[in-house]
Amino acid sequence: MSSVLSATPADSMATRVLIADDHPLFRGALVQALGGCLDDAEILQARDLPETLATLEQHEDIDLVLLDLHMPGNQGLAGLASIRCHFPAVAVVVVSANEDPRVIRRALDHGAAGFIPKSSGLDELSRALDAVLDCQDWVPPHLAQAVADLAGDDEDLALAARMARLTPQQFRVLAMVAEGQLNKQIADQLGIQERTVKAHMSEIFAKLEVRNRTQAGVAYRRLELVDPASKV
Repeated sequence: MSSVLSATPADSMATRVLIADDHPLFRGALVQALGGCLDDAEILQARDLPETLATLEQHEDIDLVLLDLHMPGNQGLAGLASIRCHFPAVAVVVVSANEDPRVIRRALDHGAAGFIPKSSGLDELSRALDAVLDCQDWVPPHLAQAVADLAGDDEDLALAARMARLTPQQFRVLAMVAEGQLNKQIADQLGIQERTVKAHMSEIFAKLEVRNRTQAGVAYRRLELVDPASKV
């Protein structure tokens, strides 16, 4: 179950933030930084992507998600794309040990409001969160120029735009197709009829501008990223 920490008693005016990260120490650092930025924060925590999505379903008034790119259940940008598809009104800031400017650029193109490296000290975390909570984009200053120089990747922007056309249910179906599941398996897992899956597939092909399941799966897998921590 997700946990909730409140700096003040629950209040409809309090800023509600969801920290989605599987590392307790980093979650603790974010909680400490948020405590210095907000007097009335209500902080929720999730340890994997399914718990993150479930928490967002349960709490419709979440203002901000701080999302780890490589926590369990998340495959790089797939979690970001899923949240943007299911909960488009929620601001998402990516937190990651991956500081490749190309990854940061892609995260922004797929709808992230900012990017915070896990190497950030407490002071930088506080500055980043202050900016984000003030509705400003945040990119690490030392990487800002390199990220800006990568702007305008038409292919990746086009993929982000096509993914954004999918309904939440179509995105779920697409993820299962990318895992190699057949229509009957998808229908059983989602509790829908097989003909409904086929109808979703037709819509997915049209919206992603692909011709078959293989191409749809390839489009989804373009969202995947290698976790730097997994490298030997």
